[in-house]
Amino acid sequence: MRPPRPSSSNSSCVPCLPTHPPSPTMLQLDAEALYTDLREAVRRILRPQAAGPTSLVGIWSGGAWLAERLQHDLGLPGAHGVISSTLHRDDFGSRGLSARTDATQLPFDIEGRHIVLVDDVLYTGRTVRAVINELYDFGRPASVMLAVLVDRGGRELPIEAACAAARIVLPATQKLTLARDEAGRFSFAVREVREGSR
Repeated sequence: MRPPRPSSSNSSCVPCLPTHPPSPTMLQLDAEALYTDLREAVRRILRPQAAGPTSLVGIWSGGAWLAERLQHDLGLPGAHGVISSTLHRDDFGSRGLSARTDATQLPFDIEGRHIVLVDDVLYTGRTVRAVINELYDFGRPASVMLAVLVDRGGRELPIEAACAAARIVLPATQKLTLARDEAGRFSFAVREVREGSR
């Protein structure tokens, strides 16, 4: 397996925390350390209550795990939301409905609320685009921001994260996935995929 290539540091997108130092191997991409960086970044971008209600919404499934833990660790009131991209994917015709229980669950009113979308890996931007469409099916939020654990580049749509704990570049034939063990600890897994698949 080829190691990830670190991305250029002269990116025009300014994250809300420094880019994580590039690592020569996937074993050094510490998901738990990156989670700590992400937690502090999300703490900074959460709007004060005077600006209106703010809620975390995790993108199924890695983002949902992150949002759940962030909700607890940041001591946020209420519950976080979980959102699925399934019904608005641009490849829905070929993929169809998932048999998994990845339904959207938003235990609050979206209308006028500030939303922080949380995901594990940002890649082409197609999933985020689908999720935003799904979000607007439930109402019109006051604002939407995106916080991700890893931005791996390769964007196909003009979508950027407000904060990313790490920025790396992987070959199109490799997929980076967040895993969670029984104790709730995060790690990364990489698998080979057919080029062009998402």
